[in-house]
Amino acid sequence: MKETEKLKNPQTWRKWGPYLSERQWGTVREDYSENGDAWDYITHDMARSKTYRWGEDGIGGLSDDNQFLCLATSYWNGEDDILKERLFGLTNNEGNHGEDVKEMYYYLDNVPSHSYMKFLYKYPQTKFPYEKLLKENQKRGKQDPEYELIDTGIFDEDKYFDVFTEYVKNSENDILIQYTIHNRGSKKANLHFLPTLWFRNTLEWSEADKPTISTMDSNVLLLQSKKLENYYCYLEEEATFLFTENESNDKRLYGIDNQVSYVKDGIHEFVVNGNKKAVSPQQSGSKAAIYYQKEILGKNSVTIRLRLTDKKTEAPFKDFDKIYKQQLAFADEFYNEKHGEKSEDEKLVQRQAWAGMLWSKQFYYYYVKNWLEGDKGEPTPSESHQHGRNFDWKHVMAADIISMPDNWEYPWFAAWDLAFHCIPLASIDVGFAKDQVLLFIMERYMHPNGQMPAYEWNFSDVNPPVHSLAAWKIYQMEKEQTGKGDIEFLQKVFHKLILNFNWWVNRKDTEGNNIFEGGFLGLDNIGVFDRSKPMPGGGVLEQSDGTSWMAMYALSMMRIAMEISYHHPVYEDMAVKFSEHFFYIAGAMANMNNTEGAGLWDEEDGFYYDMLHTDDGNWKRLRLRTLVGLLPLIAVEVIEENNWEKLPGLVSHIEWFTQKRPDLASLVSKWVGQDGNSNMQLLSLLRGHRMKCLLRRMLDENEFLSDFGIRSISKIYEENPFEIEIENETFNVKYTPAESDTGMFGGNSNWRGPIWMPVNYLLIESMHRFHDYYGDDFKIEMPTNSGNYATIEDAANQVAKRLTSIFLKDKNGNRAVFGDNKKLQEDPHFKDYIVFHEYFNGDNGKGLGASHQTGWTGLVALLI
Repeated sequence: MKETEKLKNPQTWRKWGPYLSERQWGTVREDYSENGDAWDYITHDMARSKTYRWGEDGIGGLSDDNQFLCLATSYWNGEDDILKERLFGLTNNEGNHGEDVKEMYYYLDNVPSHSYMKFLYKYPQTKFPYEKLLKENQKRGKQDPEYELIDTGIFDEDKYFDVFTEYVKNSENDILIQYTIHNRGSKKANLHFLPTLWFRNTLEWSEADKPTISTMDSNVLLLQSKKLENYYCYLEEEATFLFTENESNDKRLYGIDNQVSYVKDGIHEFVVNGNKKAVSPQQSGSKAAIYYQKEILGKNSVTIRLRLTDKKTEAPFKDFDKIYKQQLAFADEFYNEKHGEKSEDEKLVQRQAWAGMLWSKQFYYYYVKNWLEGDKGEPTPSESHQHGRNFDWKHVMAADIISMPDNWEYPWFAAWDLAFHCIPLASIDVGFAKDQVLLFIMERYMHPNGQMPAYEWNFSDVNPPVHSLAAWKIYQMEKEQTGKGDIEFLQKVFHKLILNFNWWVNRKDTEGNNIFEGGFLGLDNIGVFDRSKPMPGGGVLEQSDGTSWMAMYALSMMRIAMEISYHHPVYEDMAVKFSEHFFYIAGAMANMNNTEGAGLWDEEDGFYYDMLHTDDGNWKRLRLRTLVGLLPLIAVEVIEENNWEKLPGLVSHIEWFTQKRPDLASLVSKWVGQDGNSNMQLLSLLRGHRMKCLLRRMLDENEFLSDFGIRSISKIYEENPFEIEIENETFNVKYTPAESDTGMFGGNSNWRGPIWMPVNYLLIESMHRFHDYYGDDFKIEMPTNSGNYATIEDAANQVAKRLTSIFLKDKNGNRAVFGDNKKLQEDPHFKDYIVFHEYFNGDNGKGLGASHQTGWTGLVALLI
């Protein structure tokens, strides 16, 4: 069955997928501490011995969509002190720039049905430098780069294994597994390789019968659980079976007696320490490893094959090659249709970007009420835990497959990240993208007051409201793909987002002036102050970006209401409502509280700045040029004239409104007969003059325009940092193109110089919308002061090309994302494996932050 046919029955084909997290330890869900220190409650060292409550983790793993049964790989090179069952990384306190995974692994391929998936893990043959990575990063300061695994030199002599894991589905419950292990070194080397199956521990918290894995004969495992039908795991080549239980080793962890004879780390004890009593002689348990000991000659490889199926079969490997080739061919066919006319390198990057998006789907389980109160039969959590983090979100009951920002560094959902994830996901699996948007407006996620949960560290934090944008974009993409839009989907989204929009208006517009302030707002440390904390000296920070996000929100809600109105005219009044919201927001940005000169726009600089409204009633303009001041560009909508004509009530109201409030209408609207395309209507925060002013700044290589996209802050602050004094305290901001030099917001992200894909994507999209209206006759200088002029669309395409050049080979065959690392740039076993980082150096495009954040960085798939 071809991939497109499988997507017609997605729930069946998506039952098994890459839903196993790369890290469950150190998460909020597993933290029952009194002080809320999730990183220390379960550490990497404890993880091999402690049973998790809310999920599982493993390397390149697979699970069913309820994560009852898991499969992943474990490794031992004969040198390490521990069995490698999960990826290693530093905690937020251990890393000089916050938490960071210290491994080399790659998401190489995946299709929406997960009928073909490919993962690569690079495992050193010499002792893994756990201690060296920890100590060197602790020695380094905020001014220094992170010390990565490849920096230790452990790969320099090619003494490592490349382990490729491939999953191939013959049917929804019949999964072929192929491991190809390459010895990249010149000499033979030994590898202890353990594909491991286990059931998530639900026994301690329910009355359900315990699931078991046992032997049927020398090359078959039987997996029995009341939560799943029986499964069989067939081995092509016989191996040693090791059995234990997925139960905590309380003796090692806490110095108290174990409740069972065989515990979670029993297989580690057997393999690494030779403790034969650590595994069950009964040949059964809830955790089982298939133990291979392989001696692999230099520059050679071995292949190991398994088959996990719900059907008994006499010849499980007879049709293996045929099925493997067929599913790989279906994957190739699917992506070749998606690629279109592109170079081979563009196809490689685009396909790996999509693969990373799909590998980042994770089973996320978190019932907040249960977590706060504790489980029956377990110790009652402390009073501070019961009334601590996420106390106001007891209604949240998550047990879903969710697109994660990064499976190791951010193995939890983030609401605004997710909205961006859905856009590239919609290009390959529009059904899943729609499901993700709808998930977060369901009653078991959205707060009764209309707020959406931000992320598990603090559900009450505030992120930019981009769900409506994602919903509208997904609708348009599906309409383009199939010729028909899903109006019912738009209606479902629209109804619930009205609640969310009203929450924003009531909670974040505290002074009732349509200017939105406060909170995290997703851009972390971009501003002068920590925006999640009270302003120095009191007062309120009136934010250009918060207001721009809300203007975009109002416009997208208006556009959704218009689209629904073509089918259900009763929605036309809602289009009117959101058009008025947009007008009022636009007016407020220009003139706050009718105070002359108190608008966010600065005519002298041709830029938008935040304003600090102090307790004594004064206004202070913060003349810091950042991405914040460019964001008014994103609030733009162009509507074809024939679409206006379908809604005479809306047109009539806007005409009436412009007569009564010409001060507002003149700020944002271009109507038929004015400059531009006479078949279009433009709604934007910007008239032509202000748009050109912002584009002039944005496209200036001395300010925002890098060779690799739009920087988050102007480069002018590299030599001349911004400074301001308030209440005898001096605040400053310097252009910092790489990692953050402060600990603000955890210190593991930086918006004071680097390039971020999601906002670049929005700016590029807005430029295309402006071009739709102004057309080919409207030219801008690209780059600024170059003497070269281009249409707005051409300029947008040039910015997109700079962004994609982060990943694509340059004329010398190098990829900017790899920086100056010669191994990554030149080695044939590294140079074409792409990682999609969280953000990128504002000067040279090197990848920074979370190394596998194919979430919103996956947007690059749409820019190629």
